[in-house]
Amino acid sequence: MIDRLKVAAPLLAALAIAACTTTSQSAATKAPPPLPALTVADYGPILADPARAVKLEGLQAVDQADDAARKPAEVLAFAQIRPGETILELEGGRGWYSEILSIALGPMGKLIVQYPPEFNYGDAAYKARTDAGQLKNATITVSAFDKLQAPDNSVDKVLWILGPHELYFTPRNAQPGALGDPVKAYAEIKRVLKPGGMFIAMDHAAEAGAPPSIAQTIHRVDPAVVLAAAKAAGLDYVDKSSILANPKDDRTKTPFTPDIRRHTDQFLFRFRKPG
Repeated sequence: MIDRLKVAAPLLAALAIAACTTTSQSAATKAPPPLPALTVADYGPILADPARAVKLEGLQAVDQADDAARKPAEVLAFAQIRPGETILELEGGRGWYSEILSIALGPMGKLIVQYPPEFNYGDAAYKARTDAGQLKNATITVSAFDKLQAPDNSVDKVLWILGPHELYFTPRNAQPGALGDPVKAYAEIKRVLKPGGMFIAMDHAAEAGAPPSIAQTIHRVDPAVVLAAAKAAGLDYVDKSSILANPKDDRTKTPFTPDIRRHTDQFLFRFRKPG
């Protein structure tokens, strides 16, 4: 069995250094300084965890097969995921990011995985992961996006990877709005975040000006729609990253089109809850 504490050791060390710095300076300043930024290299040991190379029953391939295209180290560095945090992962899918986040958070961290009941295609994958000893610090929750199962002001970061467009998508045999009301969903994200907590949103970009309803056919969303919704909920825009941008992508195609699968033009935003 892999020792997850050793795997996360570099991140844990960085956090310990930051804590010491904060303790020594806070008495004088009464305001802790920013934690030192983590880099892509800090997440290398996490991605190299041998457990990620084990093909689990019910999954299509080993987790590491997606690393080159999805650039998880770069995404985690943008989000500044740290050991000991509480993270809410919206729309966990089959747990690819869940496993990475679980390792990054370490034994003192907490991962809350969420997905709607209409997206139960991931049930078998999560069972395979937990049966294999993964996700020990994770709790799986099943709910609509506008009914998150977390207390007020309890989460350090909310991550929504390739999913905000789902608010404008109706699954087969479901009623419109079954996945959640957009306005209420963003209000829920703000509710669960601690003051100063971060919301990281990533999705497949639709053409500028495309209506949100385009999600029903091509599973994309105009980045401006996400920006406007987050700001309307009272979240402050912080910055964006182009690490997964692809200007050659045909934004009229679905992300499942073979020639662009895993290589769509993806936007990545970071927002902050005031306080």
